[in-house]
Amino acid sequence: MTEKPPMVSVVLPTYDRAHLIGRAIQSVLDQTYPDFEIIVVDDGSTDNTEAAVKDFKDKRIRYIKHGENKGGPAARNTGIKAARGKYIAFQDSDDEWLPEKLDKQIRVFETAPPEVGIVYTDMQRVNENGDVEYWHSPKVTNGSLINPKTADYQVSRLGISTLIKKNCFDTVGLFDERFPRWQDLDLYIRLAKRYRFNHIKEPLYKYYATKGVSSNANDLIVAWELLLEKYSEEIKSNRKFYANQYFIMSIALCSGGELKSGRGYLIKALKTYPLNIKFFRAILASVLGKKAYKEAAVSYRKIKKLLATKHEKHWRSLSKRLKK
Repeated sequence: MTEKPPMVSVVLPTYDRAHLIGRAIQSVLDQTYPDFEIIVVDDGSTDNTEAAVKDFKDKRIRYIKHGENKGGPAARNTGIKAARGKYIAFQDSDDEWLPEKLDKQIRVFETAPPEVGIVYTDMQRVNENGDVEYWHSPKVTNGSLINPKTADYQVSRLGISTLIKKNCFDTVGLFDERFPRWQDLDLYIRLAKRYRFNHIKEPLYKYYATKGVSSNANDLIVAWELLLEKYSEEIKSNRKFYANQYFIMSIALCSGGELKSGRGYLIKALKTYPLNIKFFRAILASVLGKKAYKEAAVSYRKIKKLLATKHEKHWRSLSKRLKK
């Protein structure tokens, strides 16, 4: 008799993360839902990642190693191709799941209509100093590309908390391996065109905001330009959206000290949508130098966080009154 395939395939790409991958794997093994396999795709690590993975004596763990480093999208694609489950989940080698993540997502799928292809959750974002903040995932509307309230891609804050029907990849394709970053964002854009997303409004994924490959500003610029090019026909008429994308790119560059290059994107943002006063302020801060820009950026983030906290408290209070 052939072995029954697992219900869920967890794809875990990694590169030189021997010191962290154990935490990520253990958080999957600790799931209250047990019917899964873990496919660790070692993307050509040069440290003792293989030994760290093989220290786990669990038959549900499969280890695949690339002969050379091919990048995150290629590693995830390798995992998808090897997956035997009906559903696919993604885990990063430096992040952590909460124990009931898979169980709650599977329960949603069990009662969801067939057009639902993705179930996602909220997250806990752990900053470098150890502070934890609640990361609210957005509402995803089938067929939409842009969130009109944020002037950004509607799936831009989704993270990788998703559980996805494997047959969805047959329809929309695998990860685009041209993307050095935001390959998950590109995938979700394609998925949202064809499938419904179901949101569990509970933080079941712990994301550690550590510096590394994902913090590379140049990678971000390449990825953002690719997105603008790939979906240009759908977004070219939305000037506010285009301006906001240039603004995001400018933040990445200016925050990394590349003020001149960042200012170029700020000027593009201003020319595209002159009505946003924050573009003027950012240009002025970039002209005044690195110190002034960083101080302005810190002040802006504090004000934005304060307003968001007040807004959240208001709605929680209103919700409690409505329930009475």
